[in-house]
Amino acid sequence: MKHRRSFLRTHPVLAVAVTVGILVGSGALAATGGGRPERRAVSVPATQRPDTESLGTAGSPPASPKSAAPSQSKKALEGTRCGLSAKLVPGCGLLWGVAPGAFTDLPSSKALGNFERTTGRPADILHSYHRGDEVWPTADEIATVQQARKRILFANWKVAWNTTWADVAAGGQDARIDRAAARLKAFPGKLFVALHHEPENDVRAGGGMTARDYAAMYRHTVLRLRAAGVTNVVFVMVYMAYEPWCVQPWFGDLYPGDDVVDWIGMDPYLFARPGGYGHGDFAYLVDRTSDPAKWPGFYTWATRTHGNKPLMIAEWGVYEHAADPAQKAWIYSTVRQQLGRFPAIKALVYFDSPNAPKGDTRPDSSQAALSEFQKLAASTVFSVTL
Repeated sequence: MKHRRSFLRTHPVLAVAVTVGILVGSGALAATGGGRPERRAVSVPATQRPDTESLGTAGSPPASPKSAAPSQSKKALEGTRCGLSAKLVPGCGLLWGVAPGAFTDLPSSKALGNFERTTGRPADILHSYHRGDEVWPTADEIATVQQARKRILFANWKVAWNTTWADVAAGGQDARIDRAAARLKAFPGKLFVALHHEPENDVRAGGGMTARDYAAMYRHTVLRLRAAGVTNVVFVMVYMAYEPWCVQPWFGDLYPGDDVVDWIGMDPYLFARPGGYGHGDFAYLVDRTSDPAKWPGFYTWATRTHGNKPLMIAEWGVYEHAADPAQKAWIYSTVRQQLGRFPAIKALVYFDSPNAPKGDTRPDSSQAALSEFQKLAASTVFSVTL
């Protein structure tokens, strides 16, 4: 997804351009989304119902993963038992988060409260989106993370808004970066920051927007923030993880270096409508491939190539298929069943929207979907101490 709140409603020309970019980059043009269905109980098809459940619930502990990713270093995953390391990596379990009320005008705090009441679990991560000279973190975001129930802010920032990656890398936006540095140093606690998430969709052959320009922009921004005294930011390199981009010859050029990347993130989505690209279970969501000889799947690639980095599902969602709400419910059930197969994943951040570009990703778009999502939210694997 790109920018998530009400700007597009007041800038219709940009809305068309951004939406087309999203649909092409996500493969969504090949599928259709549904509207908000009537809420009714629908049984999950017996042929799709999980045989077992990998994650614990409030009454049982989570199952331990059978094996860890071969190349994962212990240092990257260290932390106290169910607490957090210096890089916000949980010592056990996963962080649970959300981008609440996306593509609506609701303040983050109110949208977050709605999501938590609906799903039955407080979020560890509040995901927000900013660009250019916007003042962030906002007062609302700061107030939300300072509530009695602690949360971690995860901010996406498009540093090069209205300019180019090459311009940022060359120092053309240093004043913008310095203003952000002052606000970040004043922020109460640690936070995640992603710099221009999903860059694959914006790579061009020239014009200051090549993959190498992106890596240079990212490095310059991180190093300048650090030089200004910013020590409370954990940097996340967030990929779209769309397979046609992953096999491009420039894909490897996007990575800015281990010294400026703390976590690797991905933004995969699923369609509840069967029969096309993007319909499948959780394993398909995080490791899909049409040809393993050309692309092993994002999870496999990340753990092989950057195995010392924890992984974050920085956005994920399931587009409702109103004709068969059982499909979305089934997909949610596979998360509980399969999450333990992917031990490098240390955070799961949902994208909650009634009108995302290809449909309704809200967990309560049907009663069947909500029931399964609440079971996922109740898993004790998300019981991390902040």
